[in-house]
Amino acid sequence: MFDYDKWQEIFNTIAKHKLRTGLTALGVFWGIFMLVFLMGAGNGLQNGVNGLFGGHAKNSVYMGSNRTSLPYKGMKPGRNFSLDNDDVMAIRENFGEEISHMAPRLWMPGGAVSHGDKSASFDVRGDMPDLVHINALEVYQGRFLNQLDIESKRKIAIVGREVVKALFEEGQEAIGEYIKLRGTEFKIVGILKSNRRGEQAVEDEKTVLLPLSTVQQLRNRPGQIGWFVCAMYPSVDVGIVEEKIKKLLKDRHNIHPDDNRAIWSDNIQEEYRQITGLFTGITVLVWFVGIGSLLAGVIGVGNIMLILVKERTKEIGIRKALGATPSSIVSMILMESVFLTTIAGYLGLACSVGILFIMSQFMGDATAFFSNPEIDLGICLLSLGILVVCGALTGLIPAMQAANVNPVIALKDE
Repeated sequence: MFDYDKWQEIFNTIAKHKLRTGLTALGVFWGIFMLVFLMGAGNGLQNGVNGLFGGHAKNSVYMGSNRTSLPYKGMKPGRNFSLDNDDVMAIRENFGEEISHMAPRLWMPGGAVSHGDKSASFDVRGDMPDLVHINALEVYQGRFLNQLDIESKRKIAIVGREVVKALFEEGQEAIGEYIKLRGTEFKIVGILKSNRRGEQAVEDEKTVLLPLSTVQQLRNRPGQIGWFVCAMYPSVDVGIVEEKIKKLLKDRHNIHPDDNRAIWSDNIQEEYRQITGLFTGITVLVWFVGIGSLLAGVIGVGNIMLILVKERTKEIGIRKALGATPSSIVSMILMESVFLTTIAGYLGLACSVGILFIMSQFMGDATAFFSNPEIDLGICLLSLGILVVCGALTGLIPAMQAANVNPVIALKDE
């Protein structure tokens, strides 16, 4: 039941000691503000880095060829070799149960692309249909490459949105139109967009994709590929399959088993694990700093309550002499402690959430490594709940001290 007299006493005490109460509340305010703000900022950093990956398959590995660095079977080091379609088939045959998608690639040099009187340079490459399941690209209009394009060596192109902006007028339909590359015309059958963010998305969309077999024919390199990317099934450890593929390729191209330079690789799963581990460490650090700040604020509340009990010793003695029960004395002290921590904590929570909201609205995609600094509502309420409980516990000690005051000794207190 609402006790008007107790609340009046609480507000009178706060009004009597404005500076002391304000500084105590500031400690609590700052504690929960730092906890929530740091967690939101950490999430913003994590969202930003994850945005750089976009929809790219995290369980994938890139591989390609380099010069050999060790002699082997009478062949000197420094030998060049190229991967080919047969290597791709051998990898699929040997590791089909581990690999879900595989996309070899061959670059097309001299990426000057034209349409009508407009021309620009872009990243032009020959790819396979599986690429759409691995890269951070998705079909915006039209369609992607298919197997018939590869088998028939069709002169068709899938272009990024930035290519359309550069070569076509605004509002002009690009699907079905022809672009010219090295004197050969290619029909646009699809437009791509990137699901990454920032400059990475723009670079992704400055691409022209052709069927791999078509590029091999135009470059007079039948069957040759530059490199390939494999995406594994979720339960597969990419690092293990990566080493197995390297061994297979070394055997096929007569490369020394200990030659670690002949075949390069880039394990995306390992990179993503390292980033995830980094953010786990950041989260632990944020909680450590935030909880430390909270405890400092709550301890400050407990100290103020102890001072308050000391100052009001005579008053408490009079109350007990007039028949006040220990429970009424405890509830009075606890109510003031909980009220102070709740109000200060709520203001700190509201302020931190407000600043995070303003940051998310005004920053947008301006920063590549920072995006949408959000905080889970459940964590906010949990933090506030913990703060209130801690405020009650720290107020309990001075409250019990007040309840045990001897009225006779208290009335003699100066």
